Amino acid sequence: MNETIPAAAISSGAPRSYTLWQLVAYFLRLGALGFGGPVALAGYMDRDLVERRQWFTEADYKEGLALAQLAPGPLAAQLAIYLGFVHYSFLGATLVGLAFVLPSFLMVIGLGWAYTHFGGLGWMQAVFYGVSSAVIGIIAISTWKLSTKNIGKDKLQWAIFAVAAAVTIITQSEELWLFLGAGVLVWLLRAPPKFIKPSSTLHSSAIPLLALLGLSNVDWTRLWQITKYFFYAGSFVFGSGLAIVPFLYSGVVKEYGWLTDHQFLDAVAVAMITPGPVVITTGFIGFLVADFWGAVAAALATFLPCYLFTVLPAPYFKKYGKKPGIVAFVDGVTAAAIGSLAGAVVVIGVRSIKDVPTALLALGTAALLWKFKKLPEPIVVAAAALIGLVVYPLVTRS
Repeated sequence: MNETIPAAAISSGAPRSYTLWQLVAYFLRLGALGFGGPVALAGYMDRDLVERRQWFTEADYKEGLALAQLAPGPLAAQLAIYLGFVHYSFLGATLVGLAFVLPSFLMVIGLGWAYTHFGGLGWMQAVFYGVSSAVIGIIAISTWKLSTKNIGKDKLQWAIFAVAAAVTIITQSEELWLFLGAGVLVWLLRAPPKFIKPSSTLHSSAIPLLALLGLSNVDWTRLWQITKYFFYAGSFVFGSGLAIVPFLYSGVVKEYGWLTDHQFLDAVAVAMITPGPVVITTGFIGFLVADFWGAVAAALATFLPCYLFTVLPAPYFKKYGKKPGIVAFVDGVTAAAIGSLAGAVVVIGVRSIKDVPTALLALGTAALLWKFKKLPEPIVVAAAALIGLVVYPLVTRS
């Protein structure tokens, strides 16, 4: 029998031990219950899909993490899309991407409806007070696990890690040049340049325009503005989903005046207290600007570039990914990426830890997750939300 097997299916170092629907179900669950932002979500994928279930190899994961850092868009969503592509090509990438984003999108639609109909969400500040502190503990533990597992005892990669973390803390942003430079450095030091084909490329410049379907009551002018702006944001903002927040502020508050400062802060809070990718805050913003179809336009326009920037170069990444030069490049990018994520923990921590209760909550969360390895994160987040509801009124009164 002469059956043709897709290149993506044979390029991975391990045979498929799961079905496409099992993978989709996993990402549907992660999108519904995965708290902690890009750092924690990337850590969950490594723990669940590489360590425990062994559906993917370490090489698969590291390639996906490297590509997610090199391409614009939200890191966690791109990593999920790449893993969907590894064994199930474009269909897998598409279904996994939809499954990962859909739960949090539906949640922000519900919160957006409540927000517009009940004059804001006053309780959100109290919940965010507790949850944001617990999230610091969650992502700190996730970053530690990613660091020790993917870098190990490699001194060069630890040096890159340290530089990337320092740059992220100082600049409070994730720099593309740092990832590229780290990859090139390890490539030059550990693999002969002559084996690298200069024709290999890791990006695509062809991005089709987004076509939207709507209803007769839609404000098409406003909807087109939303689509253009969020497509631009998704195409040119690098780093984790958190990196898009200051960019969105300059656009939706300063340039277009769609939201007030208070509404924008509430939108960021929604992204932090809901599971799934942080960048889903664009769906909440779109809802506030133009109701349901505004949310659809903003979310689709934000995630479409990240999908395309992942699936278009993915076949080349898998085809050439085992070459020594590419392996070295990926190792360098991975070390820089994890270092940048560690730096982001510090940046977010400084912004979120405001007093003694929040500091204790962050430290307590990290200690619990360190001590009890199998403690479900959603339980920790729910407990932190309840603590926030109790403690926040007491703190604000004093």
